Amino acid sequence: AALLGIPTHQAEASPKQAKAKLKALAKGAKLQKGRVKITLPALTQDGKRTRITVAVDSPMTETDYVKALHILAERNTVPDVATYRFGPLSGKAEITTRIRVAKSQTIIAAAEMSDGSVYYTKARCKVARGAGGCG
Repeated sequence: AALLGIPTHQAEASPKQAKAKLKALAKGAKLQKGRVKITLPALTQDGKRTRITVAVDSPMTETDYVKALHILAERNTVPDVATYRFGPLSGKAEITTRIRVAKSQTIIAAAEMSDGSVYYTKARCKVARGAGGCG
């Protein structure tokens, strides 16, 4: 279907798309749990501006540091929410921001490490009825 000549389709990512994106970020490396921590509310009244903190346990030295931190959402318009780049001089690999959470869903954070390994974790965020990020 099209609206004003613009193709329309379901504008929602799926857990399958988020999983595929996570696998692509790993570039063949085994995905490992641990080292990454997500802090966000279990229930939000404001899906348009949900506060999230993601931290990675890393010494941030020349030989062991976080190269990139990715935030994915399983049911937003697209799974990619944000990517942050780090280096050994960053001091610590931690970000605090606000993200759009379109509806109740799982948020994934993945850390690409300097040795090529990828660590990840997941957290669930429920959006109160009528408080979704799409309006």
